[in-house]
Amino acid sequence: MVVEVRDPDAVAKDALRRVAEDTDMPEGERAYTESAVTEDPAEALAYLVDPAELLGRVSGVELAQASWSSEQIDYDPDSSDWVLDDDDDTERDVY
Repeated sequence: MVVEVRDPDAVAKDALRRVAEDTDMPEGERAYTESAVTEDPAEALAYLVDPAELLGRVSGVELAQASWSSEQIDYDPDSSDWVLDDDDDTERDVY
């Protein structure tokens, strides 16, 4: 899945709200998590999106592994660098 974070502050705000609502989180972990979701939009998104919950109700799908990575890019939707073409002959078994 590829996502574009258009409003990093809104994502961080949602993540901070979720952290505040988590009554089971130890205070030491809370401080660390608050700092992480405030400083990095990818961390905030990772805190908000649970892959198991996202796919848990999809018939025929079993989550084998979930991982996160992120990078900031200059996306230009009009650039030919971003056009997906049919010349890719690679078969993909994993979606």
